[in-house]
Amino acid sequence: MALFTKMYDMALRWSRHPHAERYLATLSFAESSFFPIPPDVMLAPMSMANPKQAWRLALITTLASVLGGVFGYFIGAMFYQQLLPLFEQLGWMSHFATIQQWFAKWGVMAVIVAGFTPIPYKIFTIASGLAGMALLPFILASCVGRGARFFLVAGLMAWGGEAMEQKVRGIVEWLGWGVVALIGIFIAYKTMH
Repeated sequence: MALFTKMYDMALRWSRHPHAERYLATLSFAESSFFPIPPDVMLAPMSMANPKQAWRLALITTLASVLGGVFGYFIGAMFYQQLLPLFEQLGWMSHFATIQQWFAKWGVMAVIVAGFTPIPYKIFTIASGLAGMALLPFILASCVGRGARFFLVAGLMAWGGEAMEQKVRGIVEWLGWGVVALIGIFIAYKTMH
């Protein structure tokens, strides 16, 4: 079954839609605060399809993602009392405590790293608000982390062009199932510990 190839093809179709930039901005905003799908799935094919627009697309993605991060921050800051019982019920308090330790130890560097890596950025945006991190350093760290990630993705995809699109198509199933396996291993590990 070519599940991830179909998803990849769908992302390519979306990337060529007349309103693709709006969809990209909306996805970028939502992913930073509550939605699970990262904007890379649209940014990459859009940058491959239109290399001359890659930097502009990376900027749109970064700005929308940072705005979504600020929204996530305010979710954490404003709904602190309502979220803590939910975190306790879901067994997430240890994760929140770990993130707070990271904030205490590394400060805004934790947000920069979360913004760049595949770690779910939304967890850090909400946790930043919960922990009371200063807003301006949070925004600056988000700009650095998210900007570095999205400009790297856009640049690599623009540089690779159509040849890169074919290479990605050739390995997309392996990549997709590899991510599923890693998530499964992570869940199993967390369940056992």
